Amino acid sequence: MKPEPNFNGLYVPLVTPFTDDLRLAPDALARLADEALSAGASGLVALGTTAESATLTAAEKRTVVRVCAAACRAHGAPLIVGVGTGDTAAAITSLRELAATGDVAAALVPAPPYVRPGEAGTLAHFTALAEGGGVPLVVYDIPYRSGQPLSADALAALGRLPGVVGVKHATGAIDATTVELLADPVPGFAVLGGDDVVISPLVAAGAHGGILASANLRTADYAELISLWRRGSAAPARRLGADLARFSAALFAEPNPTVIKGVLHAQERIPSPAVRLPLLPASPDAVRRAALLADRHALQASPA
Repeated sequence: MKPEPNFNGLYVPLVTPFTDDLRLAPDALARLADEALSAGASGLVALGTTAESATLTAAEKRTVVRVCAAACRAHGAPLIVGVGTGDTAAAITSLRELAATGDVAAALVPAPPYVRPGEAGTLAHFTALAEGGGVPLVVYDIPYRSGQPLSADALAALGRLPGVVGVKHATGAIDATTVELLADPVPGFAVLGGDDVVISPLVAAGAHGGILASANLRTADYAELISLWRRGSAAPARRLGADLARFSAALFAEPNPTVIKGVLHAQERIPSPAVRLPLLPASPDAVRRAALLADRHALQASPA
């Protein structure tokens, strides 16, 4: 039988900082990685959706993984790396390349996007990845992007595969599937929330933690929220959860990660708010509203 899940707490899917002329800014990425882990994140996610990974070259992806791996080694923290493709053979190749680095604790892999192979095909896909990839897998369950919904039974079957260690559960809501999944958890299978606005009730219901784009900002607060629920401190967790839900809603008012990058730039933590097409930079109003929530919290948290 699998042991209890190794992946608990907060995992920050880092943005990929660019310069104004859209070149990769690895020094800024290294600072973000160190700041997130120093602020209480359990680990990092590289090359997720928030990282604009679809727009990165192969060389840029290697640089991002190298930078994030160095930070995780320095902090003794796990690194999860996104691998997204609808081609099983290509995904196995990518996983083997990650395994060869020796720096990756797990790969975050969506149900085959766009293909919609059905639950049986999805299970066969992950069976092949688990057997041939050489890296533990976190299933990315995000049907509003992949087009492939997964039932609680399908997720439990995936969780019983020897090489599958968790799921990023991002279905857009806490629904009957969520409740069933958390009611009878598979041993050794971590349920990590991926919908930032509802992370508080999801952890309250039994999730092990979250992979939260919003935690590029206010990292310590998101880590504390998860810790509060895991310790059973319901009243402060509800208050903090409501505050962070408002903050996350502001960050996702425009396509992710445009507002997050705008606020990080306003805080002088990255050199530019630039994103690559097909994304466009966030509007000044959206950035201002989100930055105000972050700054208001900073003021509230400052000693008298």
